[in-house]
Amino acid sequence: MSDVLDAPRPRTDGGEAKLCDCGSGLPMARCCGLDLARTPRTPPEGVFAERVGRMSRAYNDGEGKLAEHLALEILNEAPGQRDALGALYNVCKDEGRVVAAGTLARRLAGLYPNDPISQMTAAQFFINQGQWALARPHARMVVRLAPEAASAHIIMGQVFNGLNRTKAAEHHFRWARTLVDELTPEIEGGLGVALRDQGLFDEARAIFARLAEAGPNLEALLAWAQLEEADRQFDIAADLLDRAALLAPDGPRIALGRAKLDRRAKRFEQALEALQGLDERLAAVGVAGTGLLERGQLLDALGRHDEAFEAFTAYKRGVAAQPGQAYDAVEAEALVGRLKDFFTEGRSRLLPRAGVRTDVSQPIFVVGFPRSGTTLVEQTLSAHPNIAGGDELSIIHQIIGQMQPFLGSPGVYPVALSELWLGDSAGLIDTLRDYYLNEALRLGAARPDRAWFTDKMPLNETHLGLISLLFPRSPVIHLVRHPLDVVLSVFSNGLSHGFNCASSLETAARHYALIADLIQHYLAVMPIHYRAVRYEDMVTDQQAQVGGLLEFIGEPFDPRTLDFHENRRPARTASYAQVTEKLYDRSLYRYRNYRRHLEPVIPILEPAIRRLGYDIED
Repeated sequence: MSDVLDAPRPRTDGGEAKLCDCGSGLPMARCCGLDLARTPRTPPEGVFAERVGRMSRAYNDGEGKLAEHLALEILNEAPGQRDALGALYNVCKDEGRVVAAGTLARRLAGLYPNDPISQMTAAQFFINQGQWALARPHARMVVRLAPEAASAHIIMGQVFNGLNRTKAAEHHFRWARTLVDELTPEIEGGLGVALRDQGLFDEARAIFARLAEAGPNLEALLAWAQLEEADRQFDIAADLLDRAALLAPDGPRIALGRAKLDRRAKRFEQALEALQGLDERLAAVGVAGTGLLERGQLLDALGRHDEAFEAFTAYKRGVAAQPGQAYDAVEAEALVGRLKDFFTEGRSRLLPRAGVRTDVSQPIFVVGFPRSGTTLVEQTLSAHPNIAGGDELSIIHQIIGQMQPFLGSPGVYPVALSELWLGDSAGLIDTLRDYYLNEALRLGAARPDRAWFTDKMPLNETHLGLISLLFPRSPVIHLVRHPLDVVLSVFSNGLSHGFNCASSLETAARHYALIADLIQHYLAVMPIHYRAVRYEDMVTDQQAQVGGLLEFIGEPFDPRTLDFHENRRPARTASYAQVTEKLYDRSLYRYRNYRRHLEPVIPILEPAIRRLGYDIED
């Protein structure tokens, strides 16, 4: 049979139709260029029963090209026919035509929003690609449509784990447990990961041990090894990787795990050797790019900075090429513009502030651009007996997402806050405050035995105006670090905060400058219980800085806060390894090693650098 992709296509405007460049085999007008709202009504499914049957048999018999040909024939007559779209999706997925498969998965879900199979297909596709944000709306719809199906909760749990919303993930895996007669490795493994990433090591460890004892289970061993590495039990982690190697002697994730352990033990050359030739093998198991990132960090530790930068650049190039991973500059700038327009000095005087509740612990907002030192400060503060570590809480973002319908406003945030001036909305600022505190209690961040808990969600400083309305007396601790160091560190890590600003060096710098300017605006027009702390000063004058922070919060000094590296509370961020060591100064002014590579972003950052009192050194 000739290749169906070479066959003539339906004509539009009197000429041959232009095929969509995603590789689906469909004309542009019926694929990525399709307006779903204007999709022609398709004939009843029974009209195509005979052809659908032939198409399904062809696919099941391994005749992918024939199945594709039959699917395209049907779609030429009925662009939205579900079975044909499904078959074409399967063929594209099987053949590794990822962009085409993703386009078809989205199209199926868009045309059939109330079909759980179509939504499940899209969710599973994006999960397999590691594109958690794209998987989320489809997974949520699956749960809405089929709440009694364990598979729906498993899918939702996997997405929440991928998004680091581990408490929510735990909820769905525990729910899935109640819907099956016998627990499965998929449910138990997902629950174990959710518990591990919340720092509930003992319960997670017990789950992984049961899975490993029940039979060969590579995923359980790898997840267990990650737990032991995070818990600083390096010998146990190495033994678990050895056990995993018996199941997959050439497993790329095992090699990556060994490299990470070697890096923690400062065996940098040995770790680098373990990464040789690993990139393609990692891509084959769905973790493309992680080897490049690890290699860059090892080369940086070895002082081979040009090679490290090359590795980071290659890693970021791969990230940026994935759908939905590019920096959304338009939305970022639009949001900052709306915030500046709404939060003015005049409005600040009129906006109501929530009262302070005394029956529950209160938040300390540790804000700052990713990689500015917020994890160091949270680990320091949570070593104090009266302060709990709350981690990265997404509650402010949840409030923002629900604000417009809750307040009954015709405008989105922050304009929705203008409803608070109206008589029938008086007091609702306290309701929004209570939502935050209730969520903090539910998530275990707010504890009855502590007066305070930390919230260190990166880039919460974008919403300092809202935070100051909800918690006018709560401390806001802003971590400041040399902007070139911050942007370099963002570039050399895998992060997705800030509209995916970390996808390139330039976009990281642009977003840093955007938010730095917004912070200055807030401080000029609003009263905020605010203290800026330099990361460099925390490193070089720890006791004075920690004492000053505790005085600002209103708590007495406790010497345990100086030994933050002894804090057994696990740090669940990219900085988790650094904060298990004593303070060191090798990360100060790291940008000097990459000075020539950073040249393009210096003009973007220079106003912030000068305003914060830093210099630019060669």
